[in-house]
Amino acid sequence: MHLQRNYLFILFIMVSFISCKKTEKDTLVQSDKMKSFLRTDGQNILDENGNTIILKGTNLGNWLVPEGYMFKMEQVNSPRKIDELLYELVGPDSLRVFWEGFLDHYITHEDIKYLKRIGCNHIRLPFHYKLFTDELYMGKKNAGFKYFDRIIDWCKQENLYVLLDMHCAPGGQTGDNIDDSYGYPYLFKSQSSQDLMTEIWVKIAQKYADEPIVLGYDLMNEPIAHYFENELDTLNRSLFELYKRITKEVRRVDQNHMIFLNGSVWSTNFNVFETIFDENIVYEFHKYWFDVNQEAIQTYIDFGLKNKVPIYIGETGENSDDWVHDFRTLLDKNNIGWCFWPYKKMNNLSGIMNFPEPKDYHFISDFAKSNRSSYAEIRKNKPDSDKVQLALNEFLENCKYENCFVNTGYTKALNFKIEPSEK
Repeated sequence: MHLQRNYLFILFIMVSFISCKKTEKDTLVQSDKMKSFLRTDGQNILDENGNTIILKGTNLGNWLVPEGYMFKMEQVNSPRKIDELLYELVGPDSLRVFWEGFLDHYITHEDIKYLKRIGCNHIRLPFHYKLFTDELYMGKKNAGFKYFDRIIDWCKQENLYVLLDMHCAPGGQTGDNIDDSYGYPYLFKSQSSQDLMTEIWVKIAQKYADEPIVLGYDLMNEPIAHYFENELDTLNRSLFELYKRITKEVRRVDQNHMIFLNGSVWSTNFNVFETIFDENIVYEFHKYWFDVNQEAIQTYIDFGLKNKVPIYIGETGENSDDWVHDFRTLLDKNNIGWCFWPYKKMNNLSGIMNFPEPKDYHFISDFAKSNRSSYAEIRKNKPDSDKVQLALNEFLENCKYENCFVNTGYTKALNFKIEPSEK
């Protein structure tokens, strides 16, 4: 009887040991898989199994970089101008509460779940450099990693890649509203701005060096507007040198992630790329409002063929459903990864998701159109604060995922799934 008990005990120990070793092995396999990164290989982007992946996704525009046209504010069209106008309307305390609600509700885990369900394999996340400084931005200071960690955690849960896109660089890289600049791309003339930009990217790379759900680092959105083409040679040279500098510094702390480089002149001009200086770079172009044909993208295809590098379109769209369908089809035919702009907008059909404009929102839109050139004009044209506050409160409610509705025509044009409740 004692021998039987001993035998059973030994058998139990052996089974437990084998089970533990199997669990340990499974854990190691899962861990290895989690440590894999997408990488470039010639003209392709490969997944962890060595299979080619074609990127298909959308931009989370307006969330971390508010845009005036999405807020229906017309010429009040950059983050700091939007902030200033809202400050004039409701004051600092209500403004802080609004930004807090906006950051919490405009993009949520439910939005990320939805994008994964319909067929996105990545998102592009525009952000403002001020999120990583002591400057007050959207009511906060140094809040960048809080919101990055939030979106990255959601994306990890849904297995959806996220591309980090510095949409607004120190000093301004375009000289227009989209980068919150002051009318000129001072980034390329300012050593302190270049130093700060490099420092921010190194901090980001240090934090996420071992995070494979981060697709890569999109160093700079749409550098150099067309207004400055008479200086293009000089600006291109500065841009290229800055790309090399940031890439070199990032590679000191992160050898894993792909780096995405935009062409100059709103990301349309690849002449800026004098040489290929890193093996894990994706070359990015943007293109809006043109006749859809092979010739429109052939320059970028030729660049990829000649240099044996992948190309990717990080922004396009803002057009009719038919146009979006035709261009998406052309990109797919040429195996070009894409990310259409944007995911969500208020009262607008050119995006995947839509939400209603608040009833009294016209008070805000009208004030944005009014003369605000002096304090006297601001006081004269300012609408009733209570009505403005109600409109802002309704905006925060309407923009929540559960209160949004899908633009089915636009979504179908991207060949994404339409859920049963949307048909």
